[in-house]
Amino acid sequence: MTGLRPAGLDAVVALGAHCDDLAIGAGGTLLTLCAGRPGLRVDALVLSGGGTGREDEERAALAAFCPGADLAVTVLKLPDGRLPAHWDEAKNALEDLRARTEPGLILAPWRGDAHQDHRGLAELVPTVWRGCLALGYEIVKWDGDLGRPSVYQPLDPETAEAKVRLLQQHYPSQRHRPWYDRETFLGLARVRGVECGARYAEAFHTNKIVIDLASGG
Repeated sequence: MTGLRPAGLDAVVALGAHCDDLAIGAGGTLLTLCAGRPGLRVDALVLSGGGTGREDEERAALAAFCPGADLAVTVLKLPDGRLPAHWDEAKNALEDLRARTEPGLILAPWRGDAHQDHRGLAELVPTVWRGCLALGYEIVKWDGDLGRPSVYQPLDPETAEAKVRLLQQHYPSQRHRPWYDRETFLGLARVRGVECGARYAEAFHTNKIVIDLASGG
């Protein structure tokens, strides 16, 4: 399978509706990006959990998932499960971030996610950023909303295991959930790996990619 590599990637925007969304959906990708690009600028914006213990978890987790990065984390206080009623606040937060950075890549939820907060954030992304590669990550959940992704980031076994370890280490508030375990995270990564010819992978959805076949350089 032929891989495509974005040129000149030096800034990433990482968006989550809730604390731990980014780590679940794209934790391995963040580890891979930061390992290969020391000093990478990562601007992370999370819409809910601000001012609670979950914010503390998120800040520590993202520092671990983005080693060596120039990391900025913002955690807002929008109420969980109420994004449609706080559309303007979410849109303004994205616009404020847009004014501060020119990312080469955006990591965000995907539009087919069954959770209204995830889906709402995904719908806002193209209204704020145009012409930027945006990858929609997936979050396994009770709703059974996993789709058919078209973009894959292979993960070596060490990175896949590191993702699981960091999830367990940094989000103790979530350990009571019956699905929040090693089997869930590695199981999905193994399935996505099968789909792209790797041992493990994270998978993403994207709405539009433009390729350039004019040059052989």
